[in-house]
Amino acid sequence: MAELNPELREKLDELEKELEEGDITQKGYQKRRTQLLSQYGLTDAALQQKLGELRIHNPDEPSSAPNQDPRATSLAALNANQPPADARPVSISSSIDYRPQSLYVANPDQHPANLLAPGGHAAEERPNLRQHSSLFLETGPFQEDQGRTATMASQNYAFNPDQHVAYGEPTPTQHYDSRHGTLLDSQGYFSDFAGQQQGYDSGAPGEYGGPHRYSSGEAFSPTAAMAPPMINTSELPPPPDALQYQMPLEPRDIPFAIHDPHDANTPMSTFDNIAAVLRHRGRTNEKSPAYWVLDNKGKEIASITWDKLASRAEKVAQVIRDKSSLYRGDRVALVYRDSEIIDFAIALFGCFIAGVVAVPVNEFQDYAKLNFILTTTQAHLALTTDNNLKTFQRDITAQKLNWPKGVEWWKTNEFGSYHPKKKEDMPPLAPPDLAYIEFSRAPTGDLRGVVLSHRTIMHQMACLSAIISSAPGNGPPDTFSKTLRDKNGQLIRNSPGSETFLSYLDARQGIGMILGVLLTVYGGHTTVWVENTVVETPGLYAHLITKYKPTILVADYPGLKWTAYNYQTDPMATRNFKKGMEPSFSSVKLCLIDTLTVDCEFNELLADRWFRPLRNARPREVIAPMLCLPEHGGMVISVRDWLGGEERMGCLLKLNRPSEENKEDEKEKEKHKKEKTASTGPSTLLGQGTTATTEEPTKNDLGEVLLDREALKQNEVMVVAIGDEVNKRANDPSTIRVGAFGYPIPDATLAVVDPETCLLSSPNTIGEIWVDSPSLSGGFWVLPKHTEQIFHARPYKFEPGNPTPTPVEPEFLRTGLLGTVIEGKVYVLGLYEDRIRQKVEWVENGTENAEYRYYFVQHLVVSIMRNVPKIFDCSAFDVFVNDEHLPVVVLESPAASTAPVTNGGPPRQLDTALLDSLAERCMDVLMQEHNLRVYCVMITAPNALPRVLKNGRREIGNMLCRREFDLGNLQCVHVKFAVEHAVLNLPVGIDPVGGIWSPLASNSRTELLAGADKQYSGIDRREVVIDDRTSTPLNNFTSITDLIQWRVARQPDELSYCTIDGRGKEGKGVTWKKLDLKIAAVAVYLKNKAKLRAGDHVVLMYTHSEEFVFAVHACISLGLVVIPVAPMDSNRLHEDVPAFLHLIADYKVKAILVNQDVDHLLKQKPIAQHIKQTAQVLKVQLPNMYNTSKPPKQNAGCRDNNITMDPAWTQPGYPVVIWTYWTPDQRRIAVQLGHDTILGMCKVQKETCQMTSSRPVLGCVRSTTGLGFIHTCLMGIYIGTPTYLLSPVEFAQNPASLFLILSRYKIKDTYATPQMLDHAMNMMPGKGFTLHELKNMMITADGRPRVDVFQKVRMHFAATGLDRTAINTVYSHVLNPMIASRSYMCIEPIELWLDPKALRRGLVYLTDPERDPKALLVQDSGMVPVSTQIAIVNPESRMLCSEGEYGEIWVDSEACVKAFYGSKDPFDVERFEGRTVEDPSISAVFQAGGLVVVLVEVARKAYLASLVPVIVNAILNEHQIVVDIVAFVSRGDFPRSRLGEKQRGKILAGWVTRKLRTIAQFAIKDMDRDILGSSHSHHATGSVSVGHPPGTSSGDQSSSTHGMGGGADSDHHHRSSLTSFRSSSAGVPHGQSSSLRNVEHAPQIPEHRELDFQFDFPPSSGPVEMPADDRVPTLPQISEVSTTTNTNNQTSSGSGNGDDMGSSPTLPTNAYELPDEQNRRRISLSSSSPQPPPPMESSADQGQGQGYQEQQRPASSQPQQQLPPQIRLPGVDGRESLSEDWLKDTYASMNLAGTLSGK
Repeated sequence: MAELNPELREKLDELEKELEEGDITQKGYQKRRTQLLSQYGLTDAALQQKLGELRIHNPDEPSSAPNQDPRATSLAALNANQPPADARPVSISSSIDYRPQSLYVANPDQHPANLLAPGGHAAEERPNLRQHSSLFLETGPFQEDQGRTATMASQNYAFNPDQHVAYGEPTPTQHYDSRHGTLLDSQGYFSDFAGQQQGYDSGAPGEYGGPHRYSSGEAFSPTAAMAPPMINTSELPPPPDALQYQMPLEPRDIPFAIHDPHDANTPMSTFDNIAAVLRHRGRTNEKSPAYWVLDNKGKEIASITWDKLASRAEKVAQVIRDKSSLYRGDRVALVYRDSEIIDFAIALFGCFIAGVVAVPVNEFQDYAKLNFILTTTQAHLALTTDNNLKTFQRDITAQKLNWPKGVEWWKTNEFGSYHPKKKEDMPPLAPPDLAYIEFSRAPTGDLRGVVLSHRTIMHQMACLSAIISSAPGNGPPDTFSKTLRDKNGQLIRNSPGSETFLSYLDARQGIGMILGVLLTVYGGHTTVWVENTVVETPGLYAHLITKYKPTILVADYPGLKWTAYNYQTDPMATRNFKKGMEPSFSSVKLCLIDTLTVDCEFNELLADRWFRPLRNARPREVIAPMLCLPEHGGMVISVRDWLGGEERMGCLLKLNRPSEENKEDEKEKEKHKKEKTASTGPSTLLGQGTTATTEEPTKNDLGEVLLDREALKQNEVMVVAIGDEVNKRANDPSTIRVGAFGYPIPDATLAVVDPETCLLSSPNTIGEIWVDSPSLSGGFWVLPKHTEQIFHARPYKFEPGNPTPTPVEPEFLRTGLLGTVIEGKVYVLGLYEDRIRQKVEWVENGTENAEYRYYFVQHLVVSIMRNVPKIFDCSAFDVFVNDEHLPVVVLESPAASTAPVTNGGPPRQLDTALLDSLAERCMDVLMQEHNLRVYCVMITAPNALPRVLKNGRREIGNMLCRREFDLGNLQCVHVKFAVEHAVLNLPVGIDPVGGIWSPLASNSRTELLAGADKQYSGIDRREVVIDDRTSTPLNNFTSITDLIQWRVARQPDELSYCTIDGRGKEGKGVTWKKLDLKIAAVAVYLKNKAKLRAGDHVVLMYTHSEEFVFAVHACISLGLVVIPVAPMDSNRLHEDVPAFLHLIADYKVKAILVNQDVDHLLKQKPIAQHIKQTAQVLKVQLPNMYNTSKPPKQNAGCRDNNITMDPAWTQPGYPVVIWTYWTPDQRRIAVQLGHDTILGMCKVQKETCQMTSSRPVLGCVRSTTGLGFIHTCLMGIYIGTPTYLLSPVEFAQNPASLFLILSRYKIKDTYATPQMLDHAMNMMPGKGFTLHELKNMMITADGRPRVDVFQKVRMHFAATGLDRTAINTVYSHVLNPMIASRSYMCIEPIELWLDPKALRRGLVYLTDPERDPKALLVQDSGMVPVSTQIAIVNPESRMLCSEGEYGEIWVDSEACVKAFYGSKDPFDVERFEGRTVEDPSISAVFQAGGLVVVLVEVARKAYLASLVPVIVNAILNEHQIVVDIVAFVSRGDFPRSRLGEKQRGKILAGWVTRKLRTIAQFAIKDMDRDILGSSHSHHATGSVSVGHPPGTSSGDQSSSTHGMGGGADSDHHHRSSLTSFRSSSAGVPHGQSSSLRNVEHAPQIPEHRELDFQFDFPPSSGPVEMPADDRVPTLPQISEVSTTTNTNNQTSSGSGNGDDMGSSPTLPTNAYELPDEQNRRRISLSSSSPQPPPPMESSADQGQGQGYQEQQRPASSQPQQQLPPQIRLPGVDGRESLSEDWLKDTYASMNLAGTLSGK
């Protein structure tokens, strides 16, 4: 020990002295010794080398340390091509020696695990390496002329589908040793390995569900480089004795050296890699069989001996070396079928010998997967067989695919064997570090490659050999010497360690390959491989066991269940399978079962009712479930073994349960006296001390426990029974039976960790199993980030008094398996993805509590399969919606299949009642057995759910199901919801019934915002407006006509109007004098020919032209009431004609004025006939039509013709112009403008926009109302500047014309709409003109501005010099064209992110979109124009709103219109006389009930049920509302306006009158059962299913009842699938149907009579309600969401509901379109009748309506009529009732609809 540090030597001596004196245990000695050495940078290996000690353990690697430190034994996984500076070259042994050694031996003082740590030498300094050498040449650059193009083109076994293009010369990367270094701090093994994350970091946005372990995208949990967050001082951990962590289990040792089973004198540690072992087998076991391959009938189709196998593998290696240009470490794909195990093994070992990396590819029929693997690994060579290549060529041709580029295909079955001239000529082995890359799919479906090194393989093989050799055999005692040999030198009897495997698992990947290929070679065993379908033939599998006498069966549960259940059904089929051969399983000593969870019940059946009767003497010991990691290379991490050493794991090995202590007898007490006490360690499972004993646990039990079911839901482990007690209490429904795998494999360190926090789990809890072992892979291929997160995870724990978590050594692999450790054995409950969580809430001692409950899919599946009939298979998952986890169950049932009964027959009709009962039964079972509240159940046909391939069998992949569920792609035919019980996180406001404007809610906001300023603006009153040319006060003029006369007098020869065509050509301009003559000519014509007098109403229907301007001013000068309307659209006559005729009738129009274009249009035969016929139906008398294009010429102006303004016409209240607005539903809103309003609008425009006579004005689109009318007809006259006109038709054909005019004439202020800008940007590039003179482009918005407009316009027109501050939004409303404007603010739009939850309470809270992804983005609408004041007012209390809340926008401005035209509604009058008050005096009457209906346009008609959850989840997630009905219509069935807007009113009218044809309808909530108080189920559920064939109305297919207030017959309360809520009503006999609501057409909306005309049913009397159809926002582009609620908004004929829609605007708030919401608020509270109107009976609905709501609002003139809130709801007979059920359901619906709808 002279070479050691003296201080270290002294401490080691003291430690040994303590051990000798018994002060510490052997275990403690080992741990303290390892800690001491690590402080001095030494390992046991280094110390032993220094001291010359003899190592005993781990014989595979003489230089590695004992197994106390598995990281020290995890040696070089990867080597660089050039040795490190301190490495010593070692000569390669000759080919005769067959004991190859490593090329370099690293300095043992510098351990690779230390090198690889972050900050270590290797991580920081990487020497420059020489280029990759080829396989044989020491040096030499890549020879271009020896490319891969023609390497083997002349050979018959090579196939090159295209001219091969090389990837380029690789550049090497430094590589490191140990599992921990494979990918740490480096992106890969070789040059090609480096690269970006390929396809896994881009997770789909918007995907539902919480973070999952392997979901695409970022990992959610801390990794080795990221610790959990620090904790507060107040939350510091308790004292050390209270801290409970289940510390990692220490690794066990293998108590013996591993020798060759065929030669006890050959230690396996002499072989460095598995290729060297194969050469050894070919030499020493040459004639022994290596493989037997059987087909599905048990017939032998291939076999091979060891010498042949080795020889053919050498040949493959020789061809690769000689004929390819591959470098050492290049990848080669192996494409073989599962039955081609011999060819696969030959190719695999050929790659190993040749020094290239094998890439096995199974599922090569999956072309996308094959292409992905070839591309990802950059494999240019693929090995396969002739048969496969032909199949592949055929498939590619048939599917019209392209060959993978740059890949050469070789047929290894034609290579033959390798015959060296001399046996000594075997080339030396120089394999790279990496052996093969195995690709497998994660539960989420992601395909990833796991890298395995040669060193890892050798560790695996040694470990598995030790486990298998430790299993007791079944043979009789025998005295024959095991060492005697025959004349050939072979052992006479089978070596004790030589095994025969019988396997049907896929030998190309995972544990099937590890056991069937690698371990077979390593131990010289014989593998009999059979196709997995042999288990389906009764007796065949048992016959093969009898025939081949395997010692090891390699199987899985599905296959064993098939064969075992066949035996139970017909045992004689097995016993008599072959005459004269009695089945005997006596040779079997282990049945290795590949599984993730142990099936205890089946284990029992397998042992006692299959192995035992078929003559196995140890049936209970034979069964050995293996816990493998199929996603991480397939290695076993736990299986039962007989190696012992479990006392070294440092955990409790025997539960000291009180029941056992009471049963101890004297014999047990004596036994306990002999027990040796082991070292103390951390406390585990039940919290007792770790006084472990060396007592051998019974090896013949299956390691089962009963766990308390309720504790398990809380993630806790409570052992109810263990061992023999399990069977006694197995039927206890409150327990779950769980089986153990065994101890962790000998060299593994295993920890149980909380997967969310990465803290070590406490004892008695469920956590994720993390494992570290040199037998495990080092990482993923080209996924460094995922490798770091999953293969190098670091658990943490809190030390007492320290708020910072400290990492726990070593780094671990995260298995994704949830389980626990009991008595040292591993118990697994399922994958992390298989755990479903659900939040539960309760109130205890006045305190609200909430926590999660956990459920495992396997347990749910067992319950469903056991209790629900007609289920083929099932699975479950949870979706993360609305911040909570909602469980979804997917069922496969034959009842869901529409396959024809006979070939060619018609599709089978679905029995929806049966499907509904199955779904309900499933919900009931899970509620009763597990207390799980299921969100929805979806049913598909058998084998319709997405599956994953496992051991050749396809199993439902629940994460794939979830992915398809989120996309709406599941082939679902029936879906049933139970939202009332599953969804908890719904908003409940201060006053759920009253809503946000109720006194209670308003007062709560007032208290919250106490002290905040009130919201109102200042006012800039411009009393005097000066004309910039003459300094004349323009406010002296009383009419626009007088202004024209003044302009004519002051500037007669200057240009006033000019029309520009689409090509930019100017028309003949009109001077001011000529303008006066033109106006006079039209006026004289109207006065004399049309005999029109002052006060007459005239409709002006003109194209955008100068004639329109002349006619407008001529009519104004005559005192006529001008009603400008747009020309009719010949494609939309069904809308335009009725609207036009109603206008004529309502306003008693005396004449229709047109120009030549419109006159020609209206006289076309189709249009003229349509107008005539519609006029007859509506009984409207058409007035005369006058064409003013060419009136008699006048030589004198207006004043000369005595056409002057009567002072009475300029008085306030005298109508001059009537603007008529039309909603997308063709609802009319009419407002009147007097002369004072007209001049006020011009004044506000001029002063706000700083308009002068030096810059012209442009008029283009929408010239009949708003800013379009002002700019076209008024502004040029008001400021005395030319007005240029561009026809909207010309703009539509050539949008560039508008911008060329703006540029040419240097127009400073103009207006535009978002639609016309979208059209322009789509049609033209933003270049070819300059817009730097344009200072103010006003983009009108009648609500919240579109947040994308500014950025899109700025980017598109950036090249034209358009200043970003010139793009300004204007809040334009029907009552005022410019309420707010951003003009000349000179700043970009201000963006705010608002908290949507606060908005629902009426509050405005700013938030951060990163913190709150659902935050609402709003932009400002600008500042208040001149002469305008705005206040934000509570619409109910009329109090000013405080800062921090929103309200209704009240406007006082000279530009506001003074009245709705033609409306006699007192509320309409009240709206123009708004006064804020100090004290609230209005009591609200609230609307109740209502169904939220989503109508969706879809292109497809199949499996619509799968779209329903996507729609429901999207709305629930975004807006916290549960919809009531989802219905589908065919694409194109929505009526739309000419601008493409959905006409919601028409859609709603079509829905409630059942005239809208739906493909299918789905009820989400089953309200019948709540209303009826049904006791048939624990749930209130709503079921949905594909309704009826396309083309039929759902009303034709009613079979049961749904609807507010209606109840189905109790015998049919489940059958809600096929019907809609409109189908029938309780109390209505079957065969009759009832409408959902009382639906009557409103006289105030005469245009809607045309809807009846469209749908071919006669108009009916009474009002129809167009309710709040924006309460739930639509799904973009495809869906229409409407709430079918009713308010009684009666107004007199002549006023329109459309008028109401133009109520005072509101502040934009949130995704609920609150401006419209508040507008409707001002409207819908008006009512002149306290009683509901008589119900309507349409031709489609002969029955009483349901759920009509009536509401009223006292007029302001009657303040004494203050009524309390009322809810009036009719019963099924039409009479009003206020039943408790109704009220309860009403409140529930209001709650579900959100707090915004409290009106």
